[in-house]
Amino acid sequence: MPQKRRSQSWMELKQAGNQCFRAGQYGEAVALYSQSIQQLEKSGQKGNEEDLAILYSNRAASYLKDGNCNECIKDCTESLKLVPFGYKALLRRASSYEALERYRHAYVDYKTVLQIDWNLPAAHDGVNRMTKALTDIDGPSWREKLPPIPSVPMSVKESRAQAASSASQQNSMVDNNKKAPGPAAVKKAKALKEQGNAFVKKGDHKAALEKYTESLGQDPTEVTTYTNRALCYLSLKMYKEALSDCDEALLMDSANIKAFYRRAQAYKELQNKESCIKDLNSLLKIDPNNIAAQKLLQEAQKMK
Repeated sequence: MPQKRRSQSWMELKQAGNQCFRAGQYGEAVALYSQSIQQLEKSGQKGNEEDLAILYSNRAASYLKDGNCNECIKDCTESLKLVPFGYKALLRRASSYEALERYRHAYVDYKTVLQIDWNLPAAHDGVNRMTKALTDIDGPSWREKLPPIPSVPMSVKESRAQAASSASQQNSMVDNNKKAPGPAAVKKAKALKEQGNAFVKKGDHKAALEKYTESLGQDPTEVTTYTNRALCYLSLKMYKEALSDCDEALLMDSANIKAFYRRAQAYKELQNKESCIKDLNSLLKIDPNNIAAQKLLQEAQKMK
């Protein structure tokens, strides 16, 4: 008789979902996270609120990548019920609200994130975009029409500050476990990045890749090093690795034009027409006159 196949645990399903997410397989990631959520909820384990919150937030990120903003909002809201003031869930919900042109709700979530951590560029950029959009719509009195902005408890701010002091601020789908760089590490990382830049100018992308990787080992919070390394990965036809670096850059800076463009290039090479076009449209909302993006969009639209 054939052996019965062992069913995967919720943790194994979560890890498989993370792998699919990094590979740009967002539909598969949603299915795996859904199975993981179902298993964890059925287990009846006490104290699993944080794990469930992460799963809902991860599935929300997958929905967001696929353009399913309504489902993203639902999952982020569930995550926030389990663990109030989770900044990743707030950022993802804000992005979905923004995409649906629900700018007041997006503004509230972005502002809430800034109460939690003032040093997140994505939240600052979001607030600036929403301020402009709401001013255009409602005029100088736009603040009067906002929903209430919740007050973040001091304990949440202190917890985030403590985490930021011992972990990098690259918001990956896996646990943050990289130490925040000190001044010496930042200085060394900058020097290594400059060496990488010099290799790129010479056309030696393999050597540049090595320097950028060393630089990120010193300082994993530098956005431009990820986009620079993504360029090297593209040149070396390592397209999935380029996707991963662009994902990291966009998690830290949701309006990073180079990250959108290089991720679109990677998607094009991987024959993922829909994701390629989506990234280019996102880029062109930020920079409508970007000629390179306009040209790549025309090429992508002709893909079969």
